[in-house]
Amino acid sequence: MTQRFRSLDVFRGATVALMILVNNPGSWAHLYPPLAHAGWHGCTPTDLVFPFFLFAVGNALAFVMPGLRDAGSAAFALRIGKRVLLIFAIGLFLNAAPFVRWDAEGALVVKSLETLRTMGVLQRIALCFGAAAAVVWWLSRRGVLWAAAALLVGYWLACLSFGDPQDPYGLIGWFGTGVDRALLGANHLYRGEGVAFDPEGLASTPPAIAQVLLGWWVGDAIVRHGKVDAALVSRLFVQAALLAVAAYAWQLDMPLNKKIWTSSYVLLSSALAIATLATLMHVLEVRQRPREQVGWVRFFEVFGRNPLFIFVLAGFVPRVMALWRWPVVHSADGSLVWTSPLPWLYQNVFAGIGSDPRFGSFVFACANLAAYAAVAFWLDRRRIHIRV
Repeated sequence: MTQRFRSLDVFRGATVALMILVNNPGSWAHLYPPLAHAGWHGCTPTDLVFPFFLFAVGNALAFVMPGLRDAGSAAFALRIGKRVLLIFAIGLFLNAAPFVRWDAEGALVVKSLETLRTMGVLQRIALCFGAAAAVVWWLSRRGVLWAAAALLVGYWLACLSFGDPQDPYGLIGWFGTGVDRALLGANHLYRGEGVAFDPEGLASTPPAIAQVLLGWWVGDAIVRHGKVDAALVSRLFVQAALLAVAAYAWQLDMPLNKKIWTSSYVLLSSALAIATLATLMHVLEVRQRPREQVGWVRFFEVFGRNPLFIFVLAGFVPRVMALWRWPVVHSADGSLVWTSPLPWLYQNVFAGIGSDPRFGSFVFACANLAAYAAVAFWLDRRRIHIRV
């Protein structure tokens, strides 16, 4: 049986915890800069959360692949296929939830499937996991690295060849906007940028697959090494430094950009993921500090035991709670406006904390995270680990 390392659980759990933290502020209008995504080009700490999770998916794949190989090709195809379909379906479920909405006349109506967003975070995880598993199954270790390089270089060339020559990495000039509209339909894309554009669309999925492959490559190195020691940690830091240098060089032509998942962004986020994982390995495995001396470990570890379930729960609960609403008097002009439990809680408990409105918004996000941490602790204490 493959050895389990606490550092990997903590890494995965910290990523899920940060995803919940940055996705649930008290107000999107009041964010500290590190907790906001870059406007377009650039990279903030928040922009690292999702690629870190994809990297962790690759790590986990390295630990289950030996068992899948032993089970044979039929069992591999069945297990991977079922998991891809299930995660993708959960993503669609989350996009559709809670299946009804309030219309302008104040009546509950069923949401239309004609405008249901097809892609999303979970859908990207599903596709990247499935594609990466297939690559790992068919290719050698060196071949996997070449496949990741081909995906990143191919995506770069596609941006230059099929995008607007004047602005190949812009919202309108990027070739993937047209590809996603053609394949998925404009009505089924995200509209957070003001136009039909999906940051988790199909066109930008290939470099995200490469991200999972890089995570697998690091995880496989750990499996092959058989233990975590100073030599392995040192090698990981060197690899992180090399990827960071490559990312810096590449971003001179292909800017860092999460929303179109540029190749330079994959290299930089992977480099930082490797460095973070190596640091956790040094603290938790090489130095072998007792759990009671590292109080934060347990907090993140429980998130890592049920990562997808906690993430889905954190997305589903606010949508359901938003259906319960009531009128309140607007403080500015005395008009009646609708509110629901979470906005009411923020406005009446957290918004007034401190002189900076960003602080109250951040404290609300922390309180929200604490609520899901309580669920994660409860599940772990009862040894309930929900596998997807």
